[in-house]
Amino acid sequence: MNKGLNTIGMCKCANKISYGETLIKDIQKSKISLVVICSDTSDNSKKKIIDKCNFYKCEYVICYTQEEICKVIARVDPVSAIGIKDSNLAKKLKENIEREGDVDGKEQ
Repeated sequence: MNKGLNTIGMCKCANKISYGETLIKDIQKSKISLVVICSDTSDNSKKKIIDKCNFYKCEYVICYTQEEICKVIARVDPVSAIGIKDSNLAKKLKENIEREGDVDGKEQ
């Protein structure tokens, strides 16, 4: 497993992630430092999340698959994106993603 996914696992253990409808609400309340959008998310869902991130000036990256993210956060149901609530963990995750070149799409 790569360091980026390990960092997401640490965020899960620290209870510093958000997903689903809670993610959208947390973006609106400026509680999210970084949004990780799964690369295999539908275009419609990606657009919705990216539009929210842009409007509320929340940083995002597009990387990893839904399967990889769900495995790390121990979810059975697929998630389109997760939000990292802790700014230090978000910074570390972004560094790990950039170092390993896991970013698939646009990064803000």
